[in-house]
Amino acid sequence: MQPADPAPGGGGLLRVRLDLAYDGTAFSGWATQPGLRTVQGVLEEALGRVLRIDPPRLTVAGRTDAGVHARGQVCHVDVPATAWAAAPGRSDRPPAVALLRRLAGVLPGDVRVHGVAEAPAGFDARFSAVWRRYRYRVADTAYGADPLLRAFVLWHDRPLDVEAMNAAALGLLGEHDFAAYCRPREGATTIRELRVLSWERTADGLAVATVEADAFCHNQVRAMIGALLLVGDGRRPVDWPATVLAAGRRDSGVTVIPPHGLTLEAVGYPPDDRLAARAAAARNVRTLG
Repeated sequence: MQPADPAPGGGGLLRVRLDLAYDGTAFSGWATQPGLRTVQGVLEEALGRVLRIDPPRLTVAGRTDAGVHARGQVCHVDVPATAWAAAPGRSDRPPAVALLRRLAGVLPGDVRVHGVAEAPAGFDARFSAVWRRYRYRVADTAYGADPLLRAFVLWHDRPLDVEAMNAAALGLLGEHDFAAYCRPREGATTIRELRVLSWERTADGLAVATVEADAFCHNQVRAMIGALLLVGDGRRPVDWPATVLAAGRRDSGVTVIPPHGLTLEAVGYPPDDRLAARAAAARNVRTLG
């Protein structure tokens, strides 16, 4: 549990971990934006309503763009301990269970909180994370994507060679400056450690990419997948994605593909006794060593 901090009206603050999933189709991304429907905005409003406090501020493991989905998103929120203890529900239910059930009753159907727990000491949903895992789903059949999956699967209108895409992906693994595949942000590094980038053909015929790294910069996953699709359909050679990476600058040939095929599947954290150390280390600006 986080150390208590002063809270308005007396008492202290308690850090709570939330695990959630959402269909990103009708959201303008995770982060709150004036006048737009966002996951953060909807969830903060629901928490304020259920706990009978002003909408609290959420910290998320990884911000997702408009149209991107999540199955294993993680965030934390600091709430007054008194509000947590009085979480609405039957008196025989622990606060976590009461909050989980009340959120199910007030949240819209395209976002679900499926886990609530008091956070261990040192936990920070963003900075304590050691890896994030995404999957991107592609249909390359001549007739297009299954209409029941069209909100979660990209249709690519050329046949894809999964083996060629896996061969090309090997040139992107490891710690690199991924500036060639990222939208730059002032003061932010583009150095990342890409641990997994692999494709498989599923039983229902989809080409699915699994991508895992310690963190991702803006548009990185969708740009890398876009480059690999060009290899898979034969328009680029196998070594082209690595050549783009080595150039260290955005390449006009790399397309940031649509968001709806992308899902945040899971976020990983170290053991509880290493959470604070990981959070401190993650705040340092990284350089290539």
